[in-house]
Amino acid sequence: MTEILPLRRPPIRRSTLVRSSADHTFTVFVDTLGRWWPLRPYSAGKERVDDVTVEPHVDGRVYETWDDGTVVEWGRLVAWEPPRRLVMTWSPTPAPTEVELTFVALAPALTRVTVEHRGWEALSDEQLARDCATPGGYTGGGFTRGWTTILERLTAAAEREVR
Repeated sequence: MTEILPLRRPPIRRSTLVRSSADHTFTVFVDTLGRWWPLRPYSAGKERVDDVTVEPHVDGRVYETWDDGTVVEWGRLVAWEPPRRLVMTWSPTPAPTEVELTFVALAPALTRVTVEHRGWEALSDEQLARDCATPGGYTGGGFTRGWTTILERLTAAAEREVR
């Protein structure tokens, strides 16, 4: 019999409820990412970022474009299932990790958005403790706080632009 061991580095999971349809919420995430994403501190270029783009297909890039034309890739889509789900590699970590977002319709105008950031096994203990955009890194809760903030901003943007 094989013994099942607990995950040493479990995924970060956060979710939010959005008062809009799953289709609309997914569209706001993909099409207006650069308008609502908290670029300070959650981008490479901070105040220099003009836009964030999601290329809507498997192997599409997710990237920021700066005011001088510099492009910084955040990752690539490994799954593209609008309006239910997208999965992307996440390059801002010291070694690539993976982010999955799901959009589940609970009612015609109520959606649960869940993010799961996984793949932490690829990072060393030192890298896991290193500060990310906010202090604490993975081990100190920096990524957990970051995804909470990002989902709050998505919720506000989708509800503000409800059709």
